[in-house]
Amino acid sequence: MTEEKIKLKSLAEKLKDRIKISLDKDIDDKKQNILDSEEKLIQEASNKISKKDIEEEKKSIISKEETLIPLEDYIKCAVHLGTKVITPHMRKYVYKRRADGLAVINTILIDRQLRESIDFLNKYNSSVIYLCCKREAGWEAARKFHEITGIKIFTKKYSPGITTNLKLEDFFESELTIICDPWIDKNALNDTIKLKKPIISLCDTNNYIQGITKIIPCNNKSSKSIGCILFILAREYNKKYKKPFDAKLEDFTGPLE
Repeated sequence: MTEEKIKLKSLAEKLKDRIKISLDKDIDDKKQNILDSEEKLIQEASNKISKKDIEEEKKSIISKEETLIPLEDYIKCAVHLGTKVITPHMRKYVYKRRADGLAVINTILIDRQLRESIDFLNKYNSSVIYLCCKREAGWEAARKFHEITGIKIFTKKYSPGITTNLKLEDFFESELTIICDPWIDKNALNDTIKLKKPIISLCDTNNYIQGITKIIPCNNKSSKSIGCILFILAREYNKKYKKPFDAKLEDFTGPLE
């Protein structure tokens, strides 16, 4: 092969790589636009939960199981509200759609999955766990979770490789990762998968669950819902390790009335 052909081949490969990067960015941008639109809709729906909505939802739940918190509190926090998109992985947790197209997650299944995740979480010392929540709606609840449990958190930024690359200055070792959204927190998800370590994840109806060990099906778009889930996890974790816990649900969710 002549030198000129080698140069042309090299240029073609570089161009191909640039096109791929550009296409990937376009796809990511489109996904983010859809997420932003859905997030706004869910936040609005979460803030409009009325007493009538609570009573109607409670009537639709036929179960004598004792739940981790009153059913009314789950509904007030809009934990059961999904998105308009339902992935094959999350379909089994959905039992209906609302008039506005939002999926509704079975609250009893949320509670059952939470119990499984709590049992799993309680096997680990706080020093080897970290929580990643890049979605701004969950930042305050994540900070409260850290304050109460001592578990390390990442909110605004998670640097890829900090659990896999020994050469990085901020490298640390962990045994369990908690994420609030497999898409938004994909860097933490991918790092943990590389390490073959377990992952607990809050998963909405539009999420894919590859690589996740324990799923908590819930609305992971609103501050109230994320706060509710983290409140329960923190309370049960501290109970297991006999640590003080005097926080209220609203300390994690903000006002519910």
